[in-house]
Amino acid sequence: MKTPALLLLALLTACSGAEPPRAAVLSQPADSQADFGDLRVHYNALPTLSLSEAVAGQYGVDRDAGSAMLVVAVRRVAGGDELAAQAEVSAKVQDLQGAVQRVDFATVKTGDYSDHIGAFDISPRDTYRFEITVKSGGRTEVVKFQRSF
Repeated sequence: MKTPALLLLALLTACSGAEPPRAAVLSQPADSQADFGDLRVHYNALPTLSLSEAVAGQYGVDRDAGSAMLVVAVRRVAGGDELAAQAEVSAKVQDLQGAVQRVDFATVKTGDYSDHIGAFDISPRDTYRFEITVKSGGRTEVVKFQRSF
């Protein structure tokens, strides 16, 4: 009985190779903006638990392990500066099983700017596909991205 166990141990040791384990490297998230001519759309999705109580209250979202927040900011670019832009924003979120959620947005004013904030349900260690539709200045633009929680 010892011989098969020793043989298995020898095979596993041989398969591990001589390379030592490597340290994890923190990678930066992909750029979270999309430009459509002079229209710039900033977007982000994050778990609501990552927000402080004060910020969650300011945005009107509940901090919960089963929810995330989608933030969309639409700006007009002129001469390298970002200016306030009026926009209608809608979004849908789809998990890898195909379940779709529509995101209801509230508009939050910050100075001259308006940001669009919406919450949606998440499950731990799941990946979600986002499709954001922005209507501004008589045109419609779509942003797609994916995020894991």
